[in-house]
Amino acid sequence: MITVPTRTAPVRTVSPVVAPVLLATSHGTSDPAGQRAVVALVDAVTAAAPHLTVVGGYVDVQSPDVPTCLSGIADGSAGAAESAGSAESAESAGRPVVIVPLLLSAGYHVRVDLAEAAAEASQPVRVTGALGPDPRLARILADRLHELDLRPDDTVVLAAAGSTDANAVTDCHTTGAQLAAVLGRPVRVGFISAAEPRLADAVSTARAGAPVRVVVATYLLAPGYFAGLAENCGADAVSRPLLVDGEAPPRLLVDVVLDLYSSTARLEQALAGLPWSFSPRP
Repeated sequence: MITVPTRTAPVRTVSPVVAPVLLATSHGTSDPAGQRAVVALVDAVTAAAPHLTVVGGYVDVQSPDVPTCLSGIADGSAGAAESAGSAESAESAGRPVVIVPLLLSAGYHVRVDLAEAAAEASQPVRVTGALGPDPRLARILADRLHELDLRPDDTVVLAAAGSTDANAVTDCHTTGAQLAAVLGRPVRVGFISAAEPRLADAVSTARAGAPVRVVVATYLLAPGYFAGLAENCGADAVSRPLLVDGEAPPRLLVDVVLDLYSSTARLEQALAGLPWSFSPRP
């Protein structure tokens, strides 16, 4: 079952014995910079919510995969709970889990892979919605564009990964509209794979329509293969991904992860008849 929560601010504090485990699940990448950037995000979530048990897992490319993480949490083994430490791993045994996909749109991995892993788990597992669309991500994208000294006459194209899932494509267009609202100018959307228009075509169309700089906003979580493709799409300037290797993850992104978790965890606790509240570190 996939639950897309209303994003509300968490409050107060609760023991980790009560709170479900937060399983932060990213796509996975073979790019070392991307790997480090995602680990830094999971670490930042852990630091922001020290009363929670936070575990990192992957849907592809890297390990541990989600079923291995869920099995490890269920039996309290330390191997799956790399972010929590062995003591907290033992405490996590049998506890419910909230999977927060570190994915920018709700495509196949969210709707199928993670949903199936949750359904097959031995403990109660809920899957939140994807990180986006969220206005806070649009603000991070705008910040990345301003690193390029964005000019008033620049044409902006949002570079999204792309998906065969129509809902995921719609999510990306929603993000484009949110970014347009932040910037106060139109934003085109182009896809690196699977969906149309392709990024290079969107850049070419933007250049033909306005003979000024074409600037690409990279709507990707971290450095990796797709980020490299975005950099070579023919634009005059390309922003960095949301996460940058060697830099602290944007606090807005950490907040998105925690809000997704807290809203879904409250539902889990309410269904179990238990009180629920928690507060991340300011």
